[in-house]
Amino acid sequence: MAAAWVLVLVAAGLSLASAGPVPTSKPTTAWTDCDFGRFKSLSPRELEAFKKARDALENSLKSWSCTTRPFPRNRDLRQLQVWERPVALEAELALTLKVLGTMADASQGDILDQPLHTLRHMHSELQACVSAQPTAGPQPQGRLHHWLHRLQEASRKESQGCLEASVLFNLFRLLKKDLECVASGDLCLRTQTHPQLMW
Repeated sequence: MAAAWVLVLVAAGLSLASAGPVPTSKPTTAWTDCDFGRFKSLSPRELEAFKKARDALENSLKSWSCTTRPFPRNRDLRQLQVWERPVALEAELALTLKVLGTMADASQGDILDQPLHTLRHMHSELQACVSAQPTAGPQPQGRLHHWLHRLQEASRKESQGCLEASVLFNLFRLLKKDLECVASGDLCLRTQTHPQLMW
């Protein structure tokens, strides 16, 4: 009987060894519990509402300048690990909602009603998913940390005119490129970038 138990334990040990180490760091693939696929493409009606709002608001922009660009042109979510992308997109959506909400309050009529409704729904889904993930490991590092810090600083230091223009010019990249990349998970392939390239 004792010999039989020894054989069972040895077999169990061999199976664990062949399975490899248990991952303890943040996931490198898409979060399976989060369904971003529904946001991969917006309906024509939703896109038209965003286009009308952007065109109307761009015409009302006054002269503006930014110390640093909140959304640099060389920024690309594909430069991040797959698990980092929803975190970056959630921060991008949060700033976009804050700025567009202020513009809506400044008597811009109801042109922002539908876009804000869509963005708030996206943000709440994304926020719930991000907060539900395991928090193992250190705080965001590298590109993700740099991106989150840039958005936080822009929100605190830049003028309202700079933020409004930056958000409007970035709006369709957010809706078409960034959102689709997060929704595609591993299928949104990472880019090879120069080591010194930072957002």
